[in-house]
Amino acid sequence: MKTYLVTGGAGFIGSNFVHYMLEKYTEIKIVNLDKLTYAGNLENLKAVENDERHVFVQGDICDEALVDRLFTEYDFDYVVNFAAESHVDRSILHPEIFVETNVIGTVNLLKMARKHWSVGDDVYKEGVKFLQVSTDEVYGSLGDEGFFMETTPLCPHSPYSASKASADMFVQAFADTYKMPINITRCSNNYGPYQ
Repeated sequence: MKTYLVTGGAGFIGSNFVHYMLEKYTEIKIVNLDKLTYAGNLENLKAVENDERHVFVQGDICDEALVDRLFTEYDFDYVVNFAAESHVDRSILHPEIFVETNVIGTVNLLKMARKHWSVGDDVYKEGVKFLQVSTDEVYGSLGDEGFFMETTPLCPHSPYSASKASADMFVQAFADTYKMPINITRCSNNYGPYQ
């Protein structure tokens, strides 16, 4: 059975991911770590609250002791990091909160994954993966036409997008420096249930 640490899984996109995974795969366990700030809502998880494959933990990704304990207890195969302070307007008022959660919290998750997955110098347990869920905001403004590509240079223009770009760079740095198995997704214009 594969075990996932899903962070921010009570939020809009994270909760949709939790529902999708539990519907699609029977042999998985999801530990859902969410701080339940303005973006998290337990109502989004009502349909899975009695599913024994889903464990909800209210907590902060910046809490090193908590994340370490969860890795020890559940021996995660995957980390899917949806947890983030979001909304550009909020980041303009309180940029420090965005740095704390989006950057420091992501680095904490990376450190704990590396600690628990490492089986030697730059060698990891087979099959583990860290997925950073980012945003197209890291690319900046597109204009009236065109497309962002994976090769588009990062050009954040708000504290929110700067914090997400910084987190992405740390994820990439862990891949380059420590050979950690990672992926980064940068989705845009999400809409749907629990929004």
